[in-house]
Amino acid sequence: MTMPIPGHDSTAYCRRVGVDPDRLPKHIAIIMDGNGRWAVERGDERVAGHLKGADVVRATVTECCQLGVDQLTLYCFSAENWKRPQPEIDFLMALLKEYLLEERELILAENIRFTVIGRRAGISADVQDEMDRSIALSAGNTGLTLCLAINYGSRSEIVDAVRALAERVKCGELEPDAIDEEAITNSLYTVGMRDPDLLVRTAGEMRVSNYLLWQISYAEIWVTPKCWPDFDADTLHDACRAFAGRDRRFGGLVNSRGAV
Repeated sequence: MTMPIPGHDSTAYCRRVGVDPDRLPKHIAIIMDGNGRWAVERGDERVAGHLKGADVVRATVTECCQLGVDQLTLYCFSAENWKRPQPEIDFLMALLKEYLLEERELILAENIRFTVIGRRAGISADVQDEMDRSIALSAGNTGLTLCLAINYGSRSEIVDAVRALAERVKCGELEPDAIDEEAITNSLYTVGMRDPDLLVRTAGEMRVSNYLLWQISYAEIWVTPKCWPDFDADTLHDACRAFAGRDRRFGGLVNSRGAV
């Protein structure tokens, strides 16, 4: 459970902005899509969209802290993004390093615990160093968990989990019959994290893009036509209200409110 920001009443804030605090999603995962499209539509270079998108990340993190969300997981750089033009990749990596440096003060001030999921291969050593520093400095924080998915692909994550389990079987540490859903869950990058309650996708795309495939099995999905640079607090509130109005049955007949 997220500890509140000192002096801040997240319950009162939720009510003030019209979000039911009792039905707030605990873990929100976001596919931040449309940065390049947003820029091109305005006659700018794609990098302008990424710059604006970084500002929106900052605002969204702050708003989730205000609402009292437990965890926010952001799809920052997918395993497939390495196929983009090298200048754009270089810009994204530089922007990531800048974000880690500039937002560290906010992370610590807002009691945010920072973490990262994804493969490290391909990420430059200087960026990895800044990631590790933010993780270490915020490890004891008890507020919002901010998880960045960097060089992340869900299929790769599952492959890595299967390999780890196979190695344990090979070494005699694990019986094949003992491999169940819990064993797989505990071998994923997200071990120790709760599954997302709400998956938000921007730019109107109706796909999950190899993102948290195992973890979003029962997540509610909410899509907005807005590109990520236009995502704001009101849009986040709309997503939370939509989530609060849904009955989550988890494959059964009883919904999240206890009614059939």
